[in-house]
Amino acid sequence: MARAGYELEFEDTFEGDRLDEDRWVPRYLPQWSDRTASAARYELDGRYLHLLIEQDQPPWSPELEGSLRVSSLQTGVFAGPVGSAIGQHGRGSGAVVREAQRNVRLYTPRYGLIEMRARATDDPGCMVALWMIGYEDSPERSAEICVCEIFGRDVGPDGTKVGMGLHPFGDPEITDDFTVETLPIDAREFHVYAAEWTPEHVAFFVDGRHVRTVHQSPGYPMQLMLNIYEFPGPDGSPGLGGDYPKRFTVDYVRGYRPVASG
Repeated sequence: MARAGYELEFEDTFEGDRLDEDRWVPRYLPQWSDRTASAARYELDGRYLHLLIEQDQPPWSPELEGSLRVSSLQTGVFAGPVGSAIGQHGRGSGAVVREAQRNVRLYTPRYGLIEMRARATDDPGCMVALWMIGYEDSPERSAEICVCEIFGRDVGPDGTKVGMGLHPFGDPEITDDFTVETLPIDAREFHVYAAEWTPEHVAFFVDGRHVRTVHQSPGYPMQLMLNIYEFPGPDGSPGLGGDYPKRFTVDYVRGYRPVASG
């Protein structure tokens, strides 16, 4: 896709054997859980990031989401004191802060172009995603931009269903506008998923091809959330079985800011 009018401001190509914690917090919404249960499982092989769900991995927050397991990287953390309901992406769940967090802002853009090259899993119990949430906790700053989300059950050799769009959560200025698009790709292979976020709209692309545009836009800083989920089985037990580890492989994540005109 065209990047005219943008300049690179954030990039991780996951080279080397250590995660860059100046770019990523390797935990999933840790304020609602703790650092151990929310910790990401992952591998770096010098070329790719592999976010993993492993067989012995604990649920990230049994009180909130049962046996759901998550490995996630995020580019910020914002939470209030222990016992409060102040924190990102509480989603009206009645969650309270269980462990004190150090608030950090590693990459929290306001508008720009976000892209990821990755390959998904076809495991029917898993979903992979790249999305964005408002950095600070506020009912007016809580929308989500979903760059892409892919359920393993929706991945096939001739086509994949890819979710993309906006969710308002508590933002009164945003109307829910999220669709699942069937695209002629095999998401088990590498593809590039992107969103162009402007003050007027958010446009979504796959492999440089425009898929859809949402004509509304959150107007506040947002952070990245890069993750793989494994959903509970029908009896509430962790996962549907199969081979472990479950794997979401990411080649790179990039963020571009608009170039000031004039």
